[in-house]
Amino acid sequence: MKLYYSPGACSLSPHIVAREAGLSLVLERVDLKTKKTEKGLDFMTVNPKGYVPTLEMDDGAILTEGPVIVQYLGDRKPDSGLVPPAGTPERYRLQEWLNFVSTELHKQYSPLFNPALPAEIKKIFAGNLERRYGFVAKTLENEPFLMGARFTAADAYLFTVTNWAKTVQFDLSKWPAIIDYQKRIASRPAVQQAFAAEGLKA
Repeated sequence: MKLYYSPGACSLSPHIVAREAGLSLVLERVDLKTKKTEKGLDFMTVNPKGYVPTLEMDDGAILTEGPVIVQYLGDRKPDSGLVPPAGTPERYRLQEWLNFVSTELHKQYSPLFNPALPAEIKKIFAGNLERRYGFVAKTLENEPFLMGARFTAADAYLFTVTNWAKTVQFDLSKWPAIIDYQKRIASRPAVQQAFAAEGLKA
């Protein structure tokens, strides 16, 4: 399998999941501005949506959208516990968290990266993030991970998105449980390996 990625972007989530599951991935970096891969390929011919993550499966088929990719990867190694079995209440709970992170956190961060957006507009999105993180913190005050005692694909996604806070100067200090959560996940060997492979600092 090949993962098209951009360092530190949301593609870090399936990268972490693959390493946690012990799955082998070929990595190909994408310049999201030029839409060229490190091998000079026009990325738009791989994924016409133009963004990462994009997974090229063993049969050559292309899979897009991070929450779907992490479930596919987890299903490849069911014993890893990263993704609960299909049809179980736990699987739906995982999907609930993946959708929450995608729509309520990920998409609130996106405008904060836009230098052309006025500060007053950014404050609206930052306010949305504060309310969402308040909800997340209540869970993490009582559990080490989103699904309880075990790290899952949802944690890889939440960790990845929350890691953007320092880049956009979003202050997480009011939620000690989230700060501790980020440190706890950053210390995982698979996460450190993914960071090193992408040239990031954990």
